[in-house]
Amino acid sequence: MPLLTLLDYAGVAVFAATGALAASRKELDIIGFLFLASVTGIGGGTFRDLILGAPVFWVGDSGYVAICAAVAVLVFFGAPRVESRYRLLLWLDAVGLSAFSVIGAAKGLALTGSPIIAVVMGMLTAAFGGILRDLLAREDSVLLRPEIYVTAALGGAAVYTLAALAGLPPPACYVAGFLVAFLVRGGALRYGWSFPHYRSRPGRRPEDIP
Repeated sequence: MPLLTLLDYAGVAVFAATGALAASRKELDIIGFLFLASVTGIGGGTFRDLILGAPVFWVGDSGYVAICAAVAVLVFFGAPRVESRYRLLLWLDAVGLSAFSVIGAAKGLALTGSPIIAVVMGMLTAAFGGILRDLLAREDSVLLRPEIYVTAALGGAAVYTLAALAGLPPPACYVAGFLVAFLVRGGALRYGWSFPHYRSRPGRRPEDIP
């Protein structure tokens, strides 16, 4: 099995697990687990393929949906044994984010040849599934957490794209992009890395404007 395909399956499985963990936090039934796992696992890739005008990846390979279903069932029975589900969700999300940043960039570069489109597709593929999961589960969005998130996906996609354009072997490109994204996101989770926040100031009254 090609490394990129293996990484794709792994990314879907890990993101599906985060969707199922979100369902466990909301104490949903098995159908809720299956739904959230599937939306999270294949949502980002579906969004990417629709934008690119490409065949939706899981329509041609139902194995992706089967992976989501299997993970949902495993988490349904295994989640009660996990003490801190939200922390596990965040770390699994970091793994899925890293994998999908590379997968999205690789597909964007292969279909368009544009480095900019490749980086954008990597970022969207990595972030969209988690956004859908948090929206549907009514969890605080990962985008609104103080730590770096989208930037990690952006970094992984950019490193993969630069490595591919430099002519490095594909496995080296995949590993480099994945590691950069995971180290940035993992460091943000572990050490609270973040960018300076916007500080608003009260607007001036009309009579104060000269």
